[in-house]
Amino acid sequence: MRIKITGKNINVGDNLTKLVNQKFAKLDKYFSDDVEMAVKVFQQKEKQGVEATIFSKGTIFRAENVAVDVTTALDRVSEKLSSQLAKYKTKLQKRYKGSGAPADILFEEIPDDEAPAVEELKEVKRKSFDIKPMSVEEAILQMELIGHSFFVFINLETEAVNVVYKRSDDKYGLLEPNY
Repeated sequence: MRIKITGKNINVGDNLTKLVNQKFAKLDKYFSDDVEMAVKVFQQKEKQGVEATIFSKGTIFRAENVAVDVTTALDRVSEKLSSQLAKYKTKLQKRYKGSGAPADILFEEIPDDEAPAVEELKEVKRKSFDIKPMSVEEAILQMELIGHSFFVFINLETEAVNVVYKRSDDKYGLLEPNY
């Protein structure tokens, strides 16, 4: 697995690079060499955070944590990713009866999920609504007016279906599809 490290408001020196590689070394055995992991280390007020994303042929594993120090954040992100992998392994084993797993994930290396069995994901409610073209700013305003954390709309500029959402840092995000 290749690890790409970036920093935001923090210097990514040799010591931090070494620490990141050390903390994520246990995940390396779960993936083939062509899988890429993006790690972003950032400073957030008095705390430090880590966001890690693994891109694996159509499947994305992502975890984020903010802690007093970068070592604690790295440990928690590593644990979250390990847990996600174990859950994903269990899910695929149920679906494919133990075979047919993606070639870039080495499932025999992943420990089994220790969490209690979770029920199958079921749709509990279906809702339909009219969708109209608007600007991103208009969509954010509409989202705030209805009190939701996301809003689906047709972007006036791109004429594509987009989603605006409120992030945990109280800023806004925009999801744009790639066709």
